Amino acid sequence: MEFTAEMIAGFLGGEIVGDSGAAVHTVSSIEEGKPGSLAYLTNPKYEPFLYTTHASIVLVDKSFMPSQPVAATLVKVDDAAACVLRLLEMYNAAKPRRRGISPRASIAEGAEVGDDCYVGDFAVVEAGAKIGRGAQIYPQCYVGAGSSVGEETILYAGVKIYEGCSVGSRCILHAGAVIGADGFGFMPNAAGGFDKIPQLGNVVIEDDVEIGANTCIDRAKTDSTIIRRGVKLDNLIQIGHNVQIGENTVSSAQTGIAGTSRVGRNCFLAGQVGIADHVVIGDRVQVGSKSGIDKNVPDGEIRFGYPALPGMQYHRSAAVFKTLPDLARQVRELSKQLAELKKQ
Repeated sequence: MEFTAEMIAGFLGGEIVGDSGAAVHTVSSIEEGKPGSLAYLTNPKYEPFLYTTHASIVLVDKSFMPSQPVAATLVKVDDAAACVLRLLEMYNAAKPRRRGISPRASIAEGAEVGDDCYVGDFAVVEAGAKIGRGAQIYPQCYVGAGSSVGEETILYAGVKIYEGCSVGSRCILHAGAVIGADGFGFMPNAAGGFDKIPQLGNVVIEDDVEIGANTCIDRAKTDSTIIRRGVKLDNLIQIGHNVQIGENTVSSAQTGIAGTSRVGRNCFLAGQVGIADHVVIGDRVQVGSKSGIDKNVPDGEIRFGYPALPGMQYHRSAAVFKTLPDLARQVRELSKQLAELKKQ
């Protein structure tokens, strides 16, 4: 679909500097801009690219004044960063939406599929499963017996929803995500091996959650593993059994949360964070990348390192750590001097 500068300015309430008929059909970064693309300038350090970009239209703040001639058409708006998000949403909404049930899909008798759904090739929907109106189930997905998928939710190719699990409305689950596999529960036995502990609970994912590719959320031993409304999980994350994650919490890739831990609302977990079992993390907590959390964290705290320390304590410790070689050398020299004084 093609948009002109005039259409974009009208949609965003912007001003045009240049050719109002300039048209775009895709979006690009300003440094990689090509003819027919819309770029944007939201960070001053990228301004030099404005004068060399081949993008047809560039979105800028109204306060911005170029210091050199600009070949592209400019659309000036109150807040370029916010307008970029609106345009991306508009562009995404304009993409064709898949509809219909493939004859190669397997939908069991007794399963319910709502109106205006898409179910792709070789997708499997088991008996008792419920698919909400407008949901999109891409090829090779599996929705287990008694599970539910809410309205307008998207399951991309290869997503697996085990039996009895619930996914809310307007969720997005990316390729390869696994919801409801058994929690990692084993008990040592007298023979030196391990007996499997049955995992009888389920996973409940509330509305407006996004889950990245190949992320795994284990079912509870009893009761439910719960992902609350608005949570955003990146790729390759492991959520253990009976974990609860609070509303609007965000986690970057490769985070691992062990069983029965709880993470509060509006938290941010950076990449490769590890959280031990039975830990309680409060609301609005921020955890730096590669940090290990083995103790409870109060509301609003910042943690870094392994084991994780409060923010300023970590930075002070890191400053000392960098000087350890010099400190070690000084200690050796002082030890030699002390030994010589003792001889005297």
